[in-house]
Amino acid sequence: MRLKGVGRSKTFFAAATRNIGYVTKQFGDRPIDAYSSADAANLRDHLVNRGLRISSVSRIFATIRAVINLTIGEEGLDCRNSFANTYFPNETIEKTRHPIPVNVIRKVQKECLEIGDSNRLLIALISDTGMRLSEAVGLIRDDVVLDHEYPHINLKPHPWRSLKTAGSKRQIPLVGAALEAMKVMHRHSEHPYLFKNYTDKNRCNGNSASAALNKWLKPRVPQGCVVHSFRHSMRDRLRAADVNPEIIDDICGWSSQSVGQSYGDGYSLEQKYFAINSLQKDFVCLQ
Repeated sequence: MRLKGVGRSKTFFAAATRNIGYVTKQFGDRPIDAYSSADAANLRDHLVNRGLRISSVSRIFATIRAVINLTIGEEGLDCRNSFANTYFPNETIEKTRHPIPVNVIRKVQKECLEIGDSNRLLIALISDTGMRLSEAVGLIRDDVVLDHEYPHINLKPHPWRSLKTAGSKRQIPLVGAALEAMKVMHRHSEHPYLFKNYTDKNRCNGNSASAALNKWLKPRVPQGCVVHSFRHSMRDRLRAADVNPEIIDDICGWSSQSVGQSYGDGYSLEQKYFAINSLQKDFVCLQ
C-alpha cells in the first residue's frame, strides 16, 4: 500500500485489504513461500462455492498475485508465486452489460431533462459523454467549461476521486443532453461539487449513486441494461457514425491499443467535438 497506494482512492485500500484477507482467513497468515498451488486452487473453489463469479474471483487473484510478486521483488526472495498460474474455467453463463438502444436513450434523456433534479441530470450527462459513473459523480464546477467554442469537461483526478487509468485524464466534449444537463446545473446551483449528494472533499460515493440511478433506470431500459450501459452504447454509436477508433478511445478514456497510439499529442478538442456531435442529429433540445 505504501508503494502502490500513492494518489489512490479509499476503494483501492479496501479492495487490497479484502482480497488479501481471503487468503489469510482461509489458510492463516503464513510466509509467502509457505502457500502452495493447491492452496490457490482451494481458494478459487472456496470463493466460487460462496457464489462469486469466475470473473470476480479472477480479479481477487490479480490482487493477490500482485502483492506477492511485489514482495518477492522488493525483498529479493528466491521463491515462486503459488497464485501465479491458477486455472480459471470459462463461465457457462456470462452476464454482460448490454448497450441501450438509441431510441430508448432519447426517451430517457427527455424525461431526465424534464425532471431536472441532480440524479436525472447525472444520467443525462453520462448518456451523451460515455463517462464512467465515478468520473461524473466526482466533478466540480471548475471542471466544466461552458463558455467556449467547444463546451467541454476537463476531467482530472481529485483528492476525493482518482481516475482509473492515466488515459482517463482527458477533455470530453459536451453536446446534446450532456450539454443541457450541465447548463441547468450551472444555472441552478453554485455549489462547488456538482453532485453534492455523493461527493465532498473526503469521498466520492459512486456505489450509492449507482444504486439510486439503476433503481430509477430499471423500468425504463431493456433487461440487463444499467447506467454503465450508456458507456457501451456510446462506443456503438460512435462506431455506427464511422468515427476513428482512436478518437473513440480518446473520448471515452480507454487505454491505447498499441504503442503507436501513445505517440504525439492525440486528438484535439475540436476533432473530438465534431466526432461526438455527429451523433446529435436526432436530439431535440427541451430548454
